[in-house]
Amino acid sequence: MDNRETPLAAETAALKAFYAALNQNDIPAMVRVFDPQIERVEFIESPQGGTWHGLEAVTAHFTRARGTWAEGACEPEHFVVAGDRVVVLVHVRVRLKGETQWHQGRIADVFTFRNGKVIQFRSFADRRQALHWAGVEAADTG
Repeated sequence: MDNRETPLAAETAALKAFYAALNQNDIPAMVRVFDPQIERVEFIESPQGGTWHGLEAVTAHFTRARGTWAEGACEPEHFVVAGDRVVVLVHVRVRLKGETQWHQGRIADVFTFRNGKVIQFRSFADRRQALHWAGVEAADTG
């Protein structure tokens, strides 16, 4: 039996908890995985697109963004480890408050870790761009 641990196994488990907390609107649980100096970059095409620095600013961003949801979820479909990064391929399906229409798509989030904490969290509308940015070849995604 092989007892070697999968690279970034604890970090990947923390990201699964992150998405569960996001879907439950539990902001304090979401941000537990973040370093105090976290940098958050969300693609500009997103309604909440921009860049935030530091735990306080990132927490405020998530509180504001998640507060627009009436219902929905961001479901991780696949985790790809690339050095100190984890690329998460995500299916987003959300209905915003005051709307009847559902918004959905497939995006990628890239989390960069240092000492078990996320120091950078970037979202990409284009999954291939995210994988390329993280240094992953398409064949490496399983």
